[in-house]
Amino acid sequence: MHPKNSSITDFIYELPAERIAKYPLAKRDESKLLIYDNGIIEEDVYSNLADYLPDDTLLIFNNTKVIEARLLFTKHTGSRIEIFCLEPDQQYADITSAMMQTKKVLWNCLIGGAKKWKEEFLFQEVFLNNKKIILSAKIIEKKVDSFLIEFNWHDTHTSFAEILHAAGIIPLPPYLNRDTEEADKKTYQTVYAHQHGSVAAPTAGLHFTNELLNKLSSKNIESNFITLHVGAGTFKPVKAAVMKDHEMHAEFIDVSVESIEKIIAYSDKNIVAVGTTSTRTIESLYWMGVKINRESAVRSKKNIRIDDITIHQWDAYELPANLSVKESLEILLQWIKENNLNRLIAKTQIIIAPGYDVKITKGLITNFHQPQSTLLLLVAAIIGEDWKKVYNYALGNDFRFLSYGDGSLLWKKDITQE
Repeated sequence: MHPKNSSITDFIYELPAERIAKYPLAKRDESKLLIYDNGIIEEDVYSNLADYLPDDTLLIFNNTKVIEARLLFTKHTGSRIEIFCLEPDQQYADITSAMMQTKKVLWNCLIGGAKKWKEEFLFQEVFLNNKKIILSAKIIEKKVDSFLIEFNWHDTHTSFAEILHAAGIIPLPPYLNRDTEEADKKTYQTVYAHQHGSVAAPTAGLHFTNELLNKLSSKNIESNFITLHVGAGTFKPVKAAVMKDHEMHAEFIDVSVESIEKIIAYSDKNIVAVGTTSTRTIESLYWMGVKINRESAVRSKKNIRIDDITIHQWDAYELPANLSVKESLEILLQWIKENNLNRLIAKTQIIIAPGYDVKITKGLITNFHQPQSTLLLLVAAIIGEDWKKVYNYALGNDFRFLSYGDGSLLWKKDITQE
């Protein structure tokens, strides 16, 4: 069945509020780890992860860094308006270039208390390196589900990234139902976070410590880093009765030539994605190669633009899967090199749901996700109906759920045994 016709009511389970972890454990890698392998479930802790990975494993991590995306503006009346920065305007090539803008920038945002915003501008004083900067915000356009905001700070030496770091607040997931605390600045980032741009952490990676990474390396388990900047849409519940009426969020990915070469080298081995975002990124790479292959039949690769290989929501179900992983990624790699690029920066809207034939990911390390979420659909695409078995086990054995909770190692289900 095409996932368009899937009903989200098939992905409901009862999640008691007390099972949602509001805070992380003091030591990240002491979180519980559920191991699923073709119907068999074991449990351990993350510090022993290396014991469950073959030597010829390549781990793919998402090294995005959560930005301080919440800005609070206080009006002269004392009332507050919150601006939540979602993603830059489409005029910018990628999030990094938008974050490096000086003087002004355009950003798509959510507004808390929008009805109270009567003035043309909102103002906030920002103190950066003992210098006072006045940040202003102005609504440029009201969109269907967001606002286009122009931020101005009239300083050619200060980037928007620095403005956010000085004035913004780390956005916690709404289901934690608490304010951001000082400790969250550290605990809601992975230890390998590097590329600024996410409004949510790639939470599967929150369990990794430098000690665990060293332990994995000593077993000759390779690590590789890609980037997908997580958008607020990751928390968007599926409210449509069937999936065809749900619009998947689009996100920026950033993958180096070296990472693609590494994935090619491991294409016949064990590639394990750390998180749903890493999965969406590497699976999108396969379909980008397929798109280039199709387009190159009618025009040269140099005339294929980055927009031509954007992965839309249903592409993975409607494009021909007529290439092996190695063939597709080599085509993508050739296109990148012919365009004199050293990394691929593109957008993906891919939705991975039951009915999707996973191309690259042999295993998935991930947390326990909300009912009726696209993240749960992705888990079900990896292990089939056994997602219910896994979640029932976790609920019955004191596993902690969602962003600050425990996690799992899920090996792709062998459907030939069903």
